[in-house]
Amino acid sequence: MLNTVIHGAPSDAPPLLIAPGLFGSARNWTVIAKRLSEKRQVIALDMRNHGDSFWDDDHSYKALAADLAEVIEAHGGQADVLGHSMGGKAAMMLAFTHPDHLRRLIVADMAPRAYAHGDGHLALIEAMQALDLAALETRGQADDALGEQVQDPGTRAFLLQSLSLRDGPAHWKFNLDALAANMPQIIGWPETASDAHFDGKTLFLTGANSDFVTDQDHETIRTLFPKAMFKELKDAGHWLHAERPREVETIVDAFLE
Repeated sequence: MLNTVIHGAPSDAPPLLIAPGLFGSARNWTVIAKRLSEKRQVIALDMRNHGDSFWDDDHSYKALAADLAEVIEAHGGQADVLGHSMGGKAAMMLAFTHPDHLRRLIVADMAPRAYAHGDGHLALIEAMQALDLAALETRGQADDALGEQVQDPGTRAFLLQSLSLRDGPAHWKFNLDALAANMPQIIGWPETASDAHFDGKTLFLTGANSDFVTDQDHETIRTLFPKAMFKELKDAGHWLHAERPREVETIVDAFLE
């Protein structure tokens, strides 16, 4: 089963499952998860091939949805689910394949379609693979070395959260080979999902400065999710939970209530 970080105790409300995006982890959602856990139990996840979860060659959305279903089954059989980016696609697939496991769905800055940004993700994987881990002793050294290929300091800081410099030799908490091999599936969207639908209440939360969900996507979303609602966060991009955590917390709490 996936590695879970649990915040709060079970309550009358169903637990909230948080599925992070590509290169993300449960720890990225700690602040929001802790605050939301005042009203319900919140279960933040490391997706497969990420963090402390298991590694597997299969990184299809069908497999990722099955992982989410397994966690929900272990925590009562029904949950609300919040998925960001890749985790959003996994959550949508869960809604199609295990609708009874889901009460309400929140998809953060992701649409049910294929994207064309795989080269950028592959470049990040190549940069991480090229890092001489044996020569690293501090995170500052890692940041300097990674900066030779990854110019944006925010991106480096995000990736370096998953570089372990403890518990033996330095290592990435990513299955980089599997993620690279599965990149077409990760940025893609299964054709079989185009005819599916989920009748539960669904919120699509997007960043105003992001182009991941367009007005054209809304028509497709309404077909697949008839009860879809849309909320746009001002001054936020794709990483809206990092840029506007309090606003995300408030919107998610209101929707779940």
